Formats: sequence, C-alpha cells, structure tokens
Amino acid sequence: MRTPEPYAFLACCDFSGLVRGKGFAVRELEARRATGVGWTATNIMINAFGRIPATPWGAQGDLALVPDPEPGADFTLDFQDEGPVERILLCDIRDMAGAPWACCPRSYLREAVSDLATRHGLRLRTAFEHEFHLAGTEAGPGASYGLEAVRRAGLFPGRLIAQMDAAGLAPDTFLPEYGPGQYEVTVEPATAMIAADRAVILRELVRGLAKRMGMTASFSPLVTPGIVGNGVHIHFSLEDLDGRPLSFDPAAPDGVSEVAGRFLAGIIRHGPALCALVAPSVISYARLRPHSWSASETNLGWRDREAFVRICPVSDTPGAEVAARFNFELRAPDAAACPFLALGAMIRAGLAGLDEGLPRLVATHGGLADLSPAARRAAGIRPIPGSLREALDRLQEDDVLMPTAMKTPYVMLKRGEADHVEGLDLDALAALYARIY
Repeated sequence: MRTPEPYAFLACCDFSGLVRGKGFAVRELEARRATGVGWTATNIMINAFGRIPATPWGAQGDLALVPDPEPGADFTLDFQDEGPVERILLCDIRDMAGAPWACCPRSYLREAVSDLATRHGLRLRTAFEHEFHLAGTEAGPGASYGLEAVRRAGLFPGRLIAQMDAAGLAPDTFLPEYGPGQYEVTVEPATAMIAADRAVILRELVRGLAKRMGMTASFSPLVTPGIVGNGVHIHFSLEDLDGRPLSFDPAAPDGVSEVAGRFLAGIIRHGPALCALVAPSVISYARLRPHSWSASETNLGWRDREAFVRICPVSDTPGAEVAARFNFELRAPDAAACPFLALGAMIRAGLAGLDEGLPRLVATHGGLADLSPAARRAAGIRPIPGSLREALDRLQEDDVLMPTAMKTPYVMLKRGEADHVEGLDLDALAALYARIY
C-alpha cells in the first residue's frame, strides 16, 4: 500500500463558525502560497446545516483563499497512530486584485486590531476558554471536576495536550467541568489575531482527535437539555503596544483603570447587538438563561460567573503581580461563533467606548434582582436578547459593530438559520446542533 500523500488544506472560518476551504498535495504548497485557491462569495452563505437559503451574490463573484504569511497561521496537526497528519493554513479571503474582501472574517478582526492600535495606542491580550462534551467515555455520576472524570477520558487528555503543544497552541489547562462528559481546555493568552487563530485550530484538533479515538466531541452551546451548556469565554486585558499592562489601577474602583473602564463601557452598551455575533445560533439562547452560570443581562460583574463581563479574580497575596494578571471575561460567547467575528466585534464595541469617552460603569457585586431601576441604569444593565432573531434585530440597529457590506449578508444568513429550525422543540434543536458543532 502506498504511503498517503501529505495534504494541505487552505481554510477559512466562516460566518457559521465552521472551517471550510480547499486542499491539495503539500508538495504544491509553496507554488500556491501567493495566489491561494479559488473561492466564491456565496460560499460564505453556506449555513450551519450545509444549505444556502439566500445569497446577495448568486453565482457571481470570484475570490481567493490566500494563506496568511505569518507563521502563526500555519498549523500541522499530527494525530500519530490515530490518523494522518493534517496541514491547515488559515487564509484571508481576497478579491482578484489581492485586496481584502469586505466579508473576510480575518480581515474584519485585523482591521479592528489596527484601529485600536492607531487611534489609542492599545492592543488586546486575550485567550479563548473552550468547554465541550466528549461522548464515548464511560458514564458515571458524581464526577464533576473529579480525577475520575479525567480517567474516564482515557488517553484523550494527555494526547490532546501533547498535540496542542506540537501544533503551537500553547496549552494551559485541561479539566473536567460540571456537566457529565463535559471538559474545558484553555490556552495561554496571546495577541488578538494569534488567539483567534488558535481558537479555530483548537476546535479542529479536539474534534479530529476524538474521532480518531472512537469518541465524539461537541462544542455546541447546549448538547443535552437540562444539563449545563458549553461556553467559549473570551478573557482579555488591555496593554500598550510594547506589552505593558494597562487594565489595572489599584486606586480605581474594583481595580479597573480608566482606559479599561471606557473599553468595558462600550462592550456593555453594545452588548445586545454583540450577542448576534458571539452567540449566533438558535440553540445559543437556550444556554443564556438566568441562574445557569452564563450571562442573561448586560452587567459588568465583580468576580461573577453570571455576568456579561466578569472582572476576574487575581491573587490578593502580598507581592502578587496583579497588573500583569488582571483581566476581564466576556461570558456570552459560544462555539457557534466565528472567533474572528466574535473578537473583532468585541474590540469594535470597546473601541466605541474609548472613542466616545464613555464613563466607567458601576460593577455589580452580587445578584441583580434587588437592584433599583436607577442602579440598573448606572450599571448599564439590560436584558440580553432572548433569541437569535431578537439579537439580529439589535445588530441591524447598531452602527458600530459591523459595516453594512458585511452585516447585510451576515444577518441574511442567520435569519435563514432561524427559519430552518422553526418549530423544532428543544430536544430536537439540541440534537441537531450537537452534531454540527
């Protein structure tokens, strides 16, 4: 039997948060780096169910998937005895003149990163924290956060960490989560583009490894009704362009610096519209419910895991490097979101807060039910959308998060997704999305 030909896949993570692209023999890679492979505009309109219910372009529009020349966008996934090597190169979508296409998710994030640096001399240090369910492990009660849950996953945790390390994903932790068969994997923080690239590849590595080991991994926001859902929390902090941390001020309320306070105020103000990009599936809103350890209102919360944005804990011990570790966590996102769109939209919301000089918000310390209307207004608290359709309405009204040329097809795609599952009950929705994500 002949040795399998090494394969390269030029990839984009699209509006549905799924990786699509074209491949060829690795031996052709160098010849194709500059020009990439052909693509078409309507490909971005393939929804999570593999359908194209509507498209503004029809059969028109020629584009190219062009690999990012930065080495951090080129990943090799070596599954060793579990399967063949995968070479995945994350690409920008470009027009035939080589310019970034108006609906390219990576270009959308890159532009936001550039604006933050140019207008305010800032950059983000961030990390995506993924939760997922692993089916095919031995079931058993009482394993939440327990060593027994790690044992039930067999060789999966060790192989995952080793292959993350080999792929340059900078592994941080792997742990059993609260739900049965639920796990969490984290990576070290990085600058925005690198962090988003790692988030895309991490999902593919987890899914690929699970499949090769006879398991199934799902990042769906809700795999089983009645069981805690899966989030993809985005941790972030602000720093200057030399990497000096700027989020912490020991003299400020809750330690939040003035510049960070304005950035957070922008995120909270645009929170309802932001949901359409960070929680962009119908099933997402079955997770975002009160008292479910996920966000349900647009509050900035002090060490609160049900806040829209959490001020994360840092060590209070004498001599601790608080400024370097002080960070925030956007808790609404899930893995139906494209990391480039989710992070790019979050940056744009924060950037609006900086541009407008929004005042620092009052962080909540405890439950929200007893807050007066005046206190809620001072904290910028509003309910988040209760459905994907409502979130899309808020996005259409918002003039900050997305340019019209991208927003129009995005909203068209996502409304088609909602139409596709209209009438399905929660059990059917959960089963469908669990197979996709």
